[in-house]
Amino acid sequence: MSAQIISGRDISAEIRAELTDRVAELEKDGIKPGLATVLVGENPASQMYVGMKNKAAAKVGLHSRQLTLPVETSEEELLGVVAGLNADPEINGILVQLPLPDPIDEGKIIEAIHPSKDVDGLNPVNVGRLATDSGDFLAPCTPAGVIEMLVRSDNDPSGKHVVVVGRSNLVGRPLASLLLRKDRGGNATVTVAHSRTADLTAVTRSAEILVVAMGIPEKITGEMVAPGTIVIDVGTHRVDDPGSEKGYRVCGDVLFDEVKEVAAAISPSPGGVGPMTITMLLSNTVKAAVAAAARASA
Repeated sequence: MSAQIISGRDISAEIRAELTDRVAELEKDGIKPGLATVLVGENPASQMYVGMKNKAAAKVGLHSRQLTLPVETSEEELLGVVAGLNADPEINGILVQLPLPDPIDEGKIIEAIHPSKDVDGLNPVNVGRLATDSGDFLAPCTPAGVIEMLVRSDNDPSGKHVVVVGRSNLVGRPLASLLLRKDRGGNATVTVAHSRTADLTAVTRSAEILVVAMGIPEKITGEMVAPGTIVIDVGTHRVDDPGSEKGYRVCGDVLFDEVKEVAAAISPSPGGVGPMTITMLLSNTVKAAVAAAARASA
């Protein structure tokens, strides 16, 4: 029997409907969550992503502001833009679209975003609070989306053995921290594996829940997954396919057609984790706005 499909599109739509209602409620109290996106240069992919984020923000009722800067923008000038947004009471979330043109130091820009407005969850303060499960923080959007997919599909990680394949600062590491937290979507026993793991198949087959974020197209095959496993595929790749109309196809890190026949549930790619990332960006912006209002009234 084929696996249950965990649709990121459906779960994303559910969360966005909740956010729309929440934003409408906040407006009654005079709170209008605001998201600023900063785009440097004319990278087509970055332009597309920023456009998608702004469109999604507008649909749930957020105040959205896009700042488009020329590719020649210096690091000092960009830091000045970030400082201005940090001080702007109308802006609750700041997203600087990556990658940035050389020679701008991306790490320095991320550190300059105030942690309370860091809706990408990449500022070292938010990273540290997540890792230590202490204080208020904004979680990175993709890992937070994975947690929502698991919980909302009735596959709560609590008490389960979760294997995360991938150790990047964007997905693998923060996801492991979220899974370990004593909170909703946490309390799991977590193993982190990666491309250098000895006998990776033995590790992946030990999982009750397997989350794959390796960045290698269709690396995880059916034989690497134990029957009944819950599988979340974070990867998205465009691979050549001469037989298709476009000359390429989109796939994930998991060989979907094989693994779906073994797993109990699986997320597709595309249509899985991808839609959740922007949704959690919107969620973080609303969370940041509520926190800012609480600080202002304290």
